[in-house]
Amino acid sequence: MRAAVSIVIPTLNAGAVLPATLAALFEGLQAGVIRELIVSDGGSTDETLYIADEVGAKILQGEPSRGGQLQRGVAVAKGAWVLVLHADTVLAPGWSEAVLNHIEAAPDRAACFRLGFDSMALPARIVAGWANLRTRVFGLPFGDQGLLISRVMYDALGGYPDIPLMEDVAMARALKGRITLLAVTARTSARRYETEGWFRRGLQNLLLQLRFLTGSDPERLARRYRRSGHRS
Repeated sequence: MRAAVSIVIPTLNAGAVLPATLAALFEGLQAGVIRELIVSDGGSTDETLYIADEVGAKILQGEPSRGGQLQRGVAVAKGAWVLVLHADTVLAPGWSEAVLNHIEAAPDRAACFRLGFDSMALPARIVAGWANLRTRVFGLPFGDQGLLISRVMYDALGGYPDIPLMEDVAMARALKGRITLLAVTARTSARRYETEGWFRRGLQNLLLQLRFLTGSDPERLARRYRRSGHRS
């Protein structure tokens, strides 16, 4: 199966991290996996849009809400499958073969990548290990692990909700465990964990997820998240 995948990346002032993410995708172009690249931007004021334009991405612009940005991006995707990636997620070599194998072997399941960090510190390995275990046991990956999903399944589930936070948790919950952990790493930035402390950041993420899963308003959670110094 060739040129089956539309890649959708939500961005907001991602100019510093986007080039590495895009460079890792060239493997997929050479393998004939990628049909198109869609960058759904939430109002960047840095060089993000210039970078996206330089690589020939289809650029969408709208309000800054990751759920809404993904919703808009997938809505215009033409591929039979969609691969959603965060702007600071760098896929390891071999990802395109893993994607093709999954599409051919398990068309009725979504997939994500193993989580890794750009840090060799012990806390980084512990957090990544927990995320990968959580994915295997509970089917709840982090958004940093990417999401590969067929357009048929995506539409049947109703797509991403237009919420500013926890859109990845909402999608994982809708999948009800129908997600495969691929044996390829998606490496993401450890900067926020290193700045805030691995335990503090991890605990905050867990509490936010629990509040969301028990019915808390995503808008209120997003305001709390931003007050702690984060962006959408």
